[in-house]
Amino acid sequence: MSAVVSAPVNHWAIRPLTAADVDSLLHIQTQAYGVQFCESRAVFARRLAAGHQCSLGVERPGESGLLAYAAAYWSAVGHITALNGDFDPPPPQAAPALYLHDISVLPALAGQKVAHALVLRLMELARSRAVAHMALVAVQGSSRFWQRYGFAEQKVTSPIEQQHLDSYGAGALYMTRRL
Repeated sequence: MSAVVSAPVNHWAIRPLTAADVDSLLHIQTQAYGVQFCESRAVFARRLAAGHQCSLGVERPGESGLLAYAAAYWSAVGHITALNGDFDPPPPQAAPALYLHDISVLPALAGQKVAHALVLRLMELARSRAVAHMALVAVQGSSRFWQRYGFAEQKVTSPIEQQHLDSYGAGALYMTRRL
């Protein structure tokens, strides 16, 4: 994983996630999502151990525990990670993309632009590696949020990728953005 320099954002700092962050990440996930979108400790431990992950966390300097996170990895356009799926390495010769699997912020920080800071940092990270695309699955009616960042729905043509998309339930949309 490329090093991401920790930089203050208001009164927090953004840094790469590590395996030591799993418990804190799960706490945020439990606070922010309904039961149907909570993923297991084992899944997140494998994801954070993957060499191609580029996940970020937000913390207050000098305090323990995360305030927010963005689970992301280097992937390929058209590849969708299923709910509870591993961060598979990108297929060879596919158009590279930064896949944003999950972004979650503690409810107490709502409205403080924490998610905005994470999205901008991931865009910066992708551009620094000359990756021209980002992709994600929008759930729980979040597609309008993602449209503000230039993401648009992309039709899924692969039956396997459609199964992965369907794992998120009705209304889930695969979205991409060109950087």
